[in-house]
Amino acid sequence: MNQSSEVIEMKVPARPEYVGVVRLTVSGVANRLGYSYDDIEDIKIAIAEACTNVVNHAYAQDSEDNTMHVAFTVHEDHLELMVADHGGAVDVDTLKNRGPVSKDEPVEDLKEGGLGLFLIETLMDEVTIQGEAGVIITMTKFLQRDEVEAHVEPAAEESPKQ
Repeated sequence: MNQSSEVIEMKVPARPEYVGVVRLTVSGVANRLGYSYDDIEDIKIAIAEACTNVVNHAYAQDSEDNTMHVAFTVHEDHLELMVADHGGAVDVDTLKNRGPVSKDEPVEDLKEGGLGLFLIETLMDEVTIQGEAGVIITMTKFLQRDEVEAHVEPAAEESPKQ
C-alpha cells in the first residue's frame, strides 16, 4: 500500500470573508477524493467552525498580523485538515472543557459559545488540539469507499430456476 500524501496549504487573513474560501477549497478536495455528499458537508462544517474560532478568538482587534494557516493532507484512506493561528498560548484543557454541553446540567442551561469544538469532535473521526504558540487543531475524516457495494450480492448473475 502506497502511503504517499499530497499537501494543499493556504495562508489567509483571519477574517470572516475568508472562511467561505477555505470551505469551498476543502469541498473541492474532498469531492475529488470521492467522499460522500454527507461526509463533504461534515468536513465543510468542521473546517468552517475551526476557522471561525480563529476569526473570533485568536487575535486582538488591532492585531497587524492576523493570519490563519490551513493545510489539507490527502492520504489514500483519509483527509487530514489542520487549522492554525499564532495568537498566543492557550490552555487546551480549558478550551476543551468550556463547551456548551455538560452531562451534569439540563439542556435548558446550555452555555453560550463553545459549540464549534463540540461540533468538530462530533463530525470528524479524530481531532487533536495543541495550544503552545497559538491553537493548532488537526481533524481527520476517513474515506469510506464502496461501503454498500461490498456487502451486496450481485443480482445479475442469478439465473431463474426451471
